[in-house]
Amino acid sequence: MLEYIKFAYNMNLAEGFGINTNIFETNIINLSAVVAVVVSFVGKNLTALLEDRKKTILNNLQEANQRAKEAQEKLNTAKAQLELAKKKATSIREEGKKLAELSVTSCMQQHQERLQLLEEFKQDTLQFYQQKAFKQAYIYVISRIMSRVKERLNTGLDATYHVVVNNFYVSRFTSYNP
Repeated sequence: MLEYIKFAYNMNLAEGFGINTNIFETNIINLSAVVAVVVSFVGKNLTALLEDRKKTILNNLQEANQRAKEAQEKLNTAKAQLELAKKKATSIREEGKKLAELSVTSCMQQHQERLQLLEEFKQDTLQFYQQKAFKQAYIYVISRIMSRVKERLNTGLDATYHVVVNNFYVSRFTSYNP
């Protein structure tokens, strides 16, 4: 078809039959014919496609903005929850420290009380064994004294001396206070 247009154009100008050898003019004519056909047939469809694409892009931008707002709200909520969690963690940490200090203090106090009870038990035990040792020593001394007294009394003392010695020892025993 383009060739026919070229041919008819050349006929009018040259007043005769011929081939146009100017490639530039031929390309311009061909290009304008192709553009005219494309615009007439494809123009409406291309315009509709571009409008649909424009609507799709606008919808995508609106959805993206909406998602960005939702994400920002979620971020703000998460930050608020993080701050709340930090406050709770700080509170729990402080309570833990107080509880640990209280526990340590309680353990130390119990330990001191137990040490005091052990010390008292030790003193009571020492006192008991001292009294027991003194009693055994007292009994031993008294038995030795009594055996010596009996020995002396049995070895030939007269009755007067017996009475004097007995009175002396009885007076000593009555004055002794263990």
